[in-house]
Formats: sequence, structure tokens, C-alpha cells
Amino acid sequence: MIFSRLAEQNPNPTTELIYKSTFELLVAVILSAQATDTSVNKATSYLFKKANTPDLLLKLGINELTDKIKSIGLYRTKAKNVISTCQILIDKYNGEVPRDRLALESLPGVGRKTANVVLNTAFGDPTIAVDTHIFRVSNRTKIAVGKNVNEVEQRLLKHTPKEFLKNAHHWILLHGRYVCKARKPDCDSCIILDLCEYKKKSIA
Repeated sequence: MIFSRLAEQNPNPTTELIYKSTFELLVAVILSAQATDTSVNKATSYLFKKANTPDLLLKLGINELTDKIKSIGLYRTKAKNVISTCQILIDKYNGEVPRDRLALESLPGVGRKTANVVLNTAFGDPTIAVDTHIFRVSNRTKIAVGKNVNEVEQRLLKHTPKEFLKNAHHWILLHGRYVCKARKPDCDSCIILDLCEYKKKSIA
């Protein structure tokens, strides 16, 4: 079983984004779109020391926030989204991140994938946020074949055994990031090689 092996290798998987609160996680995930976790962590390590709540980020202002995250792709749009999100959190949710999918998806810069990450990582909900890594691994291994991210998400939710559902997101993502890479999968170091149905395996 694929998930059994991934679980044995990494019993307690989690995001590689660095955060100390649910709000910090939300901001980090918004910033991570089309950016690496490493670049986001570098920017937020300075940002969160100065402003790590909706109130403080609003006081920081759009110009200084933009300057502090300019090393990240699409930083201008992301800065606007973060500021708008902070205002909504204060106005509607007493400054707290809501544990509700529709509420999260109503925030600027938050789509289904971001909402799933927050629900899973911060609140422990059994959700799966399908990014490029998860989409690739799911289709290659055939654990959840789909033509788009929504199809893959629904099939993973349906076919992943309940005991693995909470951590499935992180296991598949990390496997895709470090082993089942896009251009050249490292099949020689893959612990699920014999269970994988990918026809273009790269074996030395």
C-alpha cells in the first residue's frame, strides 16, 4: 500500500512553510502561489517579526508590505490581497482565521487549494490541496487519475483510506517535490517504485 510506506518513512509530515499561528500560515500560503516555500520563508522571516497579525499588517501598510515581499513572484498582487484579507478578517471574523471553507474562499487571494491547506494544516481537517506535485504524483502512480485538480482531489478523498486522509496531502506533495520530480523522477530512491504504474520510470 502506497500510503502505508509513505507513512512509515515519514510518520508526521507537515508543510515546509514556517509559521507560528493560523494567521501566519494563511498569509504564507497566499504568498506561496507560483513561488517556492524557501522564498516565502525568507520573506516572512522578516515580515512576521514586524507584523504577524491582521492589525499589525494593516498598520504596516501596502507600500511597506510590498517592499518586504518583493522577492516573491506576483508580489504586488499578493500584497493587495493580504491587506484586503486582513481588513476582512478584522471586520467579519474578529481578526481570527475562520474554520470554514466558504469563508476562507471568500478572502482575496484564497482559492480552494489555499483553503484546503489551511483547513488541513492549521485545523487538522482531512482535506487535500492538489498542487502541481500532487496532481503529477497522483496521475503517475494512478492512485487518483484526473484531468484537472478538482478530479484528482475528489478521487483522492474517495479512495484514500480514512486513517491516511489527514496526512495524505503532505505525503504526496513531499514525494513529488523530492522524489517524483517533474522532469526526471528519482525512481532509484523511490520507496513505492514497485507499486507505481508510471510507464516512463527512470531506473539506473
